[in-house]
Amino acid sequence: MRTTIDIDDKLLEEAKRLTSVKTKKELINLSLRELIRKKRLEHLLSLFGASPVELTLRDIEKFREDEL
Repeated sequence: MRTTIDIDDKLLEEAKRLTSVKTKKELINLSLRELIRKKRLEHLLSLFGASPVELTLRDIEKFREDEL
């Protein structure tokens, strides 16, 4: 989908610097995936109570593997 948006140049440059991403499109997609991952994790934690331990996607996948 093509969309025209106004993005803060400083935020964009810092994000590009902190990642190995080369293009704006790739950076936006990575950012959206990370936001979705964080929000899903927050939702999951809200269902089972807050925890001081942050789980990664790899941790959650390991839990799923252990259930099989």
